[in-house]
Amino acid sequence: MKETVFPKDFIWGGALAANQIEGAYNEGGKGLCVADINEFRNDIDIQEKQNEEMSLQHIKDVMNDSSRIFPKRWGIDFYHTYKSNLKLLAELGLKSIRTSINWSRIFPNGDDEEPNEAGLKFYDDLIDEMHKNVIEPMITVSHYEMPLNLAINYNGWYSRQTIDFFEKYCKVIFDRYHDRVKFWILVNQINLIRYESFNHLGIVSDTVDNLLSAKYQGVHNEMVACGRATRYAHEHYPDMQIGCMTYGGPDYCASSKPEDVLATLKHNQMEYFYGDIFMRGYYPSYAKRYFADHDIHIEFGENDVEDLKNTCDFYSFSYYYRRICDKESYENGNNAKRNKEAPASPWGWTIDPIGLRILLNEFYDRWQKPIYITENGIGYFDKLEDGKIHDDYRVDFYRQHIEQIREAIKDGVDVRGYYAWGPIDIVSCSSNEMSKRYGFIYVDQDDYGQGTKQRILKDSYYWMQKVLKSNGEDLD
Repeated sequence: MKETVFPKDFIWGGALAANQIEGAYNEGGKGLCVADINEFRNDIDIQEKQNEEMSLQHIKDVMNDSSRIFPKRWGIDFYHTYKSNLKLLAELGLKSIRTSINWSRIFPNGDDEEPNEAGLKFYDDLIDEMHKNVIEPMITVSHYEMPLNLAINYNGWYSRQTIDFFEKYCKVIFDRYHDRVKFWILVNQINLIRYESFNHLGIVSDTVDNLLSAKYQGVHNEMVACGRATRYAHEHYPDMQIGCMTYGGPDYCASSKPEDVLATLKHNQMEYFYGDIFMRGYYPSYAKRYFADHDIHIEFGENDVEDLKNTCDFYSFSYYYRRICDKESYENGNNAKRNKEAPASPWGWTIDPIGLRILLNEFYDRWQKPIYITENGIGYFDKLEDGKIHDDYRVDFYRQHIEQIREAIKDGVDVRGYYAWGPIDIVSCSSNEMSKRYGFIYVDQDDYGQGTKQRILKDSYYWMQKVLKSNGEDLD
């Protein structure tokens, strides 16, 4: 075995999302997106906070109530401060930044005839600034930023019209940025339809008869749109790399009981489902059985089978934790349970570095395509003391996970890159708060958007800087 494990061209990156950082929700011609109505609630236990289903009445109530708090509307003001933020991230040593283009900046209503030039210009400037800092951009096309109009008036991805809107959006940004962006992820965490169905799919819960069936129809339409976008990219810009992305996915079995093992197999198959279609290009038989058993009906368009054959160039996934599954949890709607054999963050998210190595091996064995870990991190309450953040807990977390990536590479897994989520504090996706901090850079801002907005380097910043300088070898 070679002493140096990480390849010389290994990509050390940081991952962000437009809706969680940019702010400026009503500037530059931007329309409202689904994330702009994600509400912060201070009356809910931190482990219970998550984005929920949305009824049409709830959407109307939210939009008409000025007393509600929507932190993603201001983010960390990245829209106005991206130059100084990118400078700090470049000095950290990051070779790449994964972020998203907010769909509603380019097509404010989703169904507009022409794109918004001011939105395109903003991303011109952002991408150019990345290159000035020798940072390779990785762009997510859809990261919970569907124009709200498409959800309200088209029912989001449940409508086949959205396929055409998305295809048009992709063509516009591919044509605009293809010479400056090589790596693209079409949809963020496409398998999270249980937790992020409105935020992701834009399906209004009380406008369909069978919500579960509607979700899978929405995912089908989304994957068809991705197939069309992938074909366009490959035909017009062969140097572009198109990837799919899932949220972790497969879980551990709770016991050795055959009933639990079978239930876990079924559960995990429907987590592999999305990757199987993106990487293999067709619906697997186990999914057809699952749909029949659960009264799920999916309508195919005339060319859908051919569109789905346009497969991705790489596989990527986010990793935060793995759960456990048994017969009971599977029959209760795939509601896997927390693994109490491992410690957890204050938000109840299990800390399981070995689980990352296991998943890397499982995914590579299954698809034999390059892999990028496009999100990994942990949320903590950080305490500012004498102008400093002493976050040894974050250092421990990253050390353990990088060690397991190294082991997976020794196992023969073709891991090409690792993106920390998020390298600077941002508004949380699931809880819509600043208190849940991930970054190596502290942003002096509270859950209500108050504070100096000053950026402060945490102890973990200097540790990670050393790690990146050594290409992952110096973890002390």
